[in-house]
Amino acid sequence: MRLALILALGLSALPAAPEGVGGGYADLVTLFGEWREFQKPRVVDGVPDYTAAAMAAQRARLPEFQRRLEAIDTTGWPVSQQVDWNLVRAEMNGLDFDHRVLRPWSRHPGFYAVIIPEQSDTPTKEGPAFAGSLNVWRYSFPLPASDTAIFRTTLRAVPRILDQARTNLTDDARDLWILGIRRHKEQAALLADLAKRLAPDHPDLARDAETARQAEDSFGAWLESKLPQKHGPSGVGIENYDWYLKNVHLVPYTWRDEVALHERELGRARAHLAIEVYRNRALPPLEPIATAEEWQTRLPKEVAAYVQFLADKQIVTIKDYMQPALAARIGTFAPAAERDFFAQVEYREPLLLRSHGNHWFDLARMEHEPHASPIRKEPLLYNIWDARSEGMATAMEEMMASAGLYDRRPRSRELVYVMIAQRAARALAGLKMHSNELPLGQAVRFASANTPYGWMKPDGDLVWGEQGLYLEQPGYGSSYLMGKAMIEDLMGEASQQVGPNFSVRRFMDEFNALGMIPVSMIRWEMTGQREP
Repeated sequence: MRLALILALGLSALPAAPEGVGGGYADLVTLFGEWREFQKPRVVDGVPDYTAAAMAAQRARLPEFQRRLEAIDTTGWPVSQQVDWNLVRAEMNGLDFDHRVLRPWSRHPGFYAVIIPEQSDTPTKEGPAFAGSLNVWRYSFPLPASDTAIFRTTLRAVPRILDQARTNLTDDARDLWILGIRRHKEQAALLADLAKRLAPDHPDLARDAETARQAEDSFGAWLESKLPQKHGPSGVGIENYDWYLKNVHLVPYTWRDEVALHERELGRARAHLAIEVYRNRALPPLEPIATAEEWQTRLPKEVAAYVQFLADKQIVTIKDYMQPALAARIGTFAPAAERDFFAQVEYREPLLLRSHGNHWFDLARMEHEPHASPIRKEPLLYNIWDARSEGMATAMEEMMASAGLYDRRPRSRELVYVMIAQRAARALAGLKMHSNELPLGQAVRFASANTPYGWMKPDGDLVWGEQGLYLEQPGYGSSYLMGKAMIEDLMGEASQQVGPNFSVRRFMDEFNALGMIPVSMIRWEMTGQREP
């Protein structure tokens, strides 16, 4: 009962990271470095090579890396090192699935989106990763001289990237094509905005951005012209979905398990929402924040109050970087007409989105306290971290409600169940897209219609963006509540082992210390029990 002993004694009882056994672990680390280089496409003048020939060559060499990994004998390795071995295997399986099933370079026009305007709250961008992307959010304007070269190279590459895409996109996946049309309209708008931002200080780069925008317009028109010829399915199918969960994301569930879980969560959320509303029927409704001044005054106080709550209730050890990481993500006030689902929630109860802001604690921890393992130090590929990242952020919403976060704001508990219902509805839509039961447009309508109070705009960018992500990245839409369920199971198992001496803070600290890896692997390290 390793977990019970550790939690009873505290984290100081954790041993130092073990050395490799007989050089075997060192071989794994070396292979991991070579693997990470191998999986990148060749880039020439800012244009990644995703041509059919290049992808065929990569696929042909992949088994060589898989054989080398299988040849490493992990007998006698400590669990932490066996976990690392499994993480490398999962990444290799991810590339294998890309080649056999997803093929984003030949099926999905949206894969060729170059401009990334905002930082994700997850370890890396959600969904497939295009190697030539420009993360605009990383830069400040006007650009220092050291950053102009990357903008020039990338912006000038856009027309050639899209020319290559016209040749590469040979598969028939209608809904991915529709998604690609929407995404490239967004890309054109982003480039137009970027040209305006660059114009005052970098007129040459502004011209490059405008040329790239024109290329996007042309590419979008080409996609529109080809859409009538597209009739094929975009979902991966249940069998492939199950393989992906098990072998890439290391999730011990199947597609049918996930459907059952989300149908149950949707029903549970609706019932508890009704009970909370009935309980609070004599109380005044939650009024949304009405002015920019109220937003600017209230939000910093809510951040401070939330971090203080975590400290006072001994939920997690508070580090100096945590409150600044959360405070930096307050955002700006938006008029009522512009608010979609999450803003409808946040403007009524800012603390709820602060609890989901556990994401920003995770990212700050990765920056300030990187994991000692070179395999866990950087984000895993193929969104393998999704159930850990999204699952914990989602779990914190209901857990903190149970811990007393809304004792003085009872109507705020209603919003916890609104959030769960929305997650369940959108995940069910995504699951049924992958079984090819629902096309993209119907999935959008299902997610919107099953979100309480009509707060998810059926024609909004949010619902279309979410369903698009869940279609292009199997397992992502279900990772929120599925990951939450796995974390709750693990916490329940820990509390059962430890008994009266169980400490939420000790549990959370050890959980967080193991890195942004699948919950099944965290459970293996914490309990010694491996998922079947």
